[in-house]
Amino acid sequence: MYEVSVREHFDAAHYLRGYEGKCENLHGHRFQVMVTVRATELDEIGLAYDFTELKRHLREILARFDHTCLNDVPPFDHINPSSENIAATIYEELQERALPISHLQVCESPDAGVTYIPGKSV
Repeated sequence: MYEVSVREHFDAAHYLRGYEGKCENLHGHRFQVMVTVRATELDEIGLAYDFTELKRHLREILARFDHTCLNDVPPFDHINPSSENIAATIYEELQERALPISHLQVCESPDAGVTYIPGKSV
């Protein structure tokens, strides 16, 4: 089993509806997103998954969030743009591209982040 990961970022503002604290106010982050895909075999040239292709998919999805107020961008105009919801949204959009995702991480600062693991329940 191989796991291949790439990391990209986007800059955006957001606020958390219903939160009692500083995060209820408009504020910004440089969100770091790392996606990891799984492969059981290597292709004919010895790659589990092409970094360039994986980065392209991730960049295309993140482009619509970059330099926005996330609360104005669907689906965050209806759900809170928490790191948890951002991770699930990015996962769903990558799934539409039939990528074999192992897990996806969204960090809103160097010391705070969320990992979304598909199919895992608490």
